[in-house]
Amino acid sequence: MIDALDIDLTPVVAEQPDPVLFATVSGAHLYGFPSRDSDVDLRGVHLLPAADLVGLREPEETRSRVWDRDGVEMDLVTHDLRKFVRLMLRRNGYVLEQLLSPLVVHTTEAHQELAALAPRVLTSHHAHHYRGFAVTQWRLFEKTGELKPLLYTFRVLLTGIRLMRGGEVQAHLPTLLGEVGEAPAYLPELIAAKAEHEHGAADVDHARVQADIERLHVVLDEEQATSALPDAPGVHDALHDFVVRIRLDRPEG
Repeated sequence: MIDALDIDLTPVVAEQPDPVLFATVSGAHLYGFPSRDSDVDLRGVHLLPAADLVGLREPEETRSRVWDRDGVEMDLVTHDLRKFVRLMLRRNGYVLEQLLSPLVVHTTEAHQELAALAPRVLTSHHAHHYRGFAVTQWRLFEKTGELKPLLYTFRVLLTGIRLMRGGEVQAHLPTLLGEVGEAPAYLPELIAAKAEHEHGAADVDHARVQADIERLHVVLDEEQATSALPDAPGVHDALHDFVVRIRLDRPEG
């Protein structure tokens, strides 16, 4: 299996047309169940010049690129800083997982500063993000029968439960198995099976996994109702000041 961090990704960052504040590995490598043929999902933030945001042309706030590098499919998506921060404030757990990913390809002081602000973005309403993501992935599993969306369903529910209980964004499924007591005991076997093929079929008892998914939805609802997380983020002004300062400090030319 190819380790995403064994590939030299520094040139990928250097090739970008604008400064990159951070780039991390997301997707199956972050979630702890990559396959032999998994692609490498790179996510990050670029910094547009101020003129691009105040002129008449539409700014390139999101950039996406897919290509092959050393026999591995690479998928790079970056957002301009302003858009990324707005997504953070919309109770979007996905971008927080990217920001806080321990699989760091490129970092800066701005990245570290933004990550330090992330805990103040978290609210009890982030449960909605993980609940909705789980519903979408479960429907995909029922349509395709593939193991990948089933693991995603379990992963996001366990991430949501862990977040509601402890205020921590933990996206790594093997770690979650040891932190959330309600995790089904058969998940390690499914993770091992996923390692063999990215789009392999799920050899599971459908009724059993459905009952476990429904049970975890109930747990997530209960944890949200009693969570100590606030109802709204308390960091809007600090994030505004951060975006303005980083933009003004951007080197031109």
